[in-house]
Amino acid sequence: MSPKNAAMTKSGGKWFKIAAIGLPLALVTGGIVIAQIEGPKRGINPIASNGDFEVKNVSVNVSGDNAQEARQKGWEEAQRLAWSALWRKTHGSAGATLSDSTLDGIVAAIVVEEEQIGPRRYVAKLGVLFDRARAGQLLGVSGVVRRSAPLLLMPITYSAGAPTLFEQRTSWQRSWAKFRTADSRIDYVRPSGAGGESLLLNAGQIGRRSRGWWRTILDQFGAADVIIPLARIERQWPGGPVIGRFSARYGPDNKFLGSFTLRTANSSGIPGMMDQAVVRMDQLFQSALASGRLRADASLVLEETVVEEEELETEVVETPAESDVAPTTAEPEVQSLDDVVNSIISEASPPRETPATPPPAQPPRP
Repeated sequence: MSPKNAAMTKSGGKWFKIAAIGLPLALVTGGIVIAQIEGPKRGINPIASNGDFEVKNVSVNVSGDNAQEARQKGWEEAQRLAWSALWRKTHGSAGATLSDSTLDGIVAAIVVEEEQIGPRRYVAKLGVLFDRARAGQLLGVSGVVRRSAPLLLMPITYSAGAPTLFEQRTSWQRSWAKFRTADSRIDYVRPSGAGGESLLLNAGQIGRRSRGWWRTILDQFGAADVIIPLARIERQWPGGPVIGRFSARYGPDNKFLGSFTLRTANSSGIPGMMDQAVVRMDQLFQSALASGRLRADASLVLEETVVEEEELETEVVETPAESDVAPTTAEPEVQSLDDVVNSIISEASPPRETPATPPPAQPPRP
């Protein structure tokens, strides 16, 4: 083998070793990036925030000739109870009842929260949605008039001391995703956390103070500011009571608005506790909006720079009026030497007497 071929073989072996090391490294690095984006199941799409009136936790317990008839009676009973509750919530007193046919026309949907179906019995906890356009005419209301600016929602959960936002699915995020915001004065912007949103939004984001970074994130979601509902889960012992400590914060400076504490008997009651906490948290945000504490940070708003034309400074010369001018003494004229001598001679010579003029002659008398 010639020296040239030997050198090529040696060089080729060197590049082969580099490729053998670099290719697995690139595959591992790419796998890490993909794992960060995909990872476990994350991202819960929020339900549509339409304008329907919603009444939750309507309990029914009815019987029928069969399971289908019992369920039908249960739904009809839920519609009547929900309408009474909605009227009482709106007007503060019990109102006139409506027929089942009228209720069928204004009810948009029935949400099954819990149900137990027997051969002739139906026990359930339901939610009833009333169409705002049709039910609003009967209630005499037009809906929410004043709402806040679009606010980015970042629900953070602290469990076992570790904060979680969209890294994995949590009960706190699920409760916010299924919360209906139609009756709230807060304009929530609820990201799902799917795809790259879990990398852009994380629990460490609330510690940032850079307005430029916050502007970039808020522009991505079309929001004016950020609100941060925090949930801290404390388990007393395995299978024992669970305490939830909730606090409402907002803005890039993580300002405090209010807090409350809830308790459940065991871990199975955490979803219900979270749903209840979401309602109370929304009330905290609405109260802060009404009192003026919840307002968009002016430093997050990008305003166009107005360049004003430079005004040239001109010196104005004021001409004084004639009346304002003080009288000045005229300077004496310069006289020649001859004129001075003649004036002295004229002053030294005695004055000449002017001869008297004789009176005119009178004509002779006849």
